[in-house]
Amino acid sequence: MAFAIRYKETDMRYVMIALAALSLLALGYSKVDAAEKTKIVFVAGKPSHAPGDHEHRAGCMLLARILNENMPNVEAVVTHYGWPEDNSIFEGASSVVIYCDGGKGHVLNENLEFFQGLIDKGVGLACIHYAVETTKGECGDKFLEWLGGYFEPDWSVNPHWDANYTKLPEHAITTNVSSFEINDEWYYHMRFVDGMKDVTPILTALPPDSTLSRPDGPHHGNPAVRKAIANGEEQHMAWAYERPGGGRSFGFTGAHFHRNWKNDDFRTLVLNAIVWTAGLEVPKGGVPSTTPTAEEMKANLDDKGRR
Repeated sequence: MAFAIRYKETDMRYVMIALAALSLLALGYSKVDAAEKTKIVFVAGKPSHAPGDHEHRAGCMLLARILNENMPNVEAVVTHYGWPEDNSIFEGASSVVIYCDGGKGHVLNENLEFFQGLIDKGVGLACIHYAVETTKGECGDKFLEWLGGYFEPDWSVNPHWDANYTKLPEHAITTNVSSFEINDEWYYHMRFVDGMKDVTPILTALPPDSTLSRPDGPHHGNPAVRKAIANGEEQHMAWAYERPGGGRSFGFTGAHFHRNWKNDDFRTLVLNAIVWTAGLEVPKGGVPSTTPTAEEMKANLDDKGRR
């Protein structure tokens, strides 16, 4: 009996040692994995518009969660309610995704010098919806340099309409994305770099005349855009840009409505684009994700009063 007890105790010690070794090994691997992950930083803007519209925080957290759950080589982090107080969050980032209000209040307007440093390192950039708009002049010039195109007041327009994307180009961003039609505030007549050099249109359609029913204004219409639509010139609502100095960028004018993230093609296209801007290979079947549930869509919505 004593022998049996000593045997069991010895056996148990070996088991404990083995478990400890496995734990240390696993810890070592996790550290290596974490170090090797591609970091993507989401900058979510402040609450804006009506409930369900411009849900910057909820949209960023939804996309970041999907990436973290389905892309083992990605570490997506989200900073909330505008530009972070500490720029150290961008250390080691391979791409920055910005989803915020634009124009004079764009988060990049007061951070041009800092962000130029990231661009110089080849860090990717993706701007979603209103985040593609800034002011004309110094900021607009930087957006052309960094994003390849932007919403320029008194040139571009922001109507709500049903865009039908029937022709998608062959590009990593369109992997496993089928043609789709969806209502959104699809900006168009964007200001692009000269000759669209290094720009690949991703979502293209011809807006109906009804999108220019409003009088001319900084966002509503102008002679140039009216002439373009009258001439039947197709417009680009999303685009990829391979920056001449290195780095990838993506502009996406949709996502006014939070509900549109439930559309599988809409969501997959943006997820693919984010991964592409980070310099990663888009999975053969596109970035995998399931259609968000009602509860997942409600998560992290801004408090905008009655819903």
